[in-house]
Amino acid sequence: MLELNLRRQNSKVEICPKCGLPLAACVCGEIAKTQQRIKVTTEKRRFGKVNTMISGFDNDVDIKEIAKKLKIKRACGGTAKNKIIELQGNHVGHIKRILVAEGFSEDQIEE
Repeated sequence: MLELNLRRQNSKVEICPKCGLPLAACVCGEIAKTQQRIKVTTEKRRFGKVNTMISGFDNDVDIKEIAKKLKIKRACGGTAKNKIIELQGNHVGHIKRILVAEGFSEDQIEE
């Protein structure tokens, strides 16, 4: 019994600094996703190429992971820098559906 109590004392549970919950139950990322004001636009680049620009992300959201998922689902190239995701090609009609599936609020996405 004494050994069991020592194990409990030695096992440290990591706590989220923002919400105070254990990291396994932390909801900070989900709350941050619903509070974003995301804007989806297109931009014409050199040689007439069109890029889709997705902006309005805060620091609380991992935009590299979101960019990776968008590139996989839309089968295109792109990058994430300066809090903006660039996708090669015109994907305006499809981005909103994908972001809502990832947990973002539909009302907060402007196309």
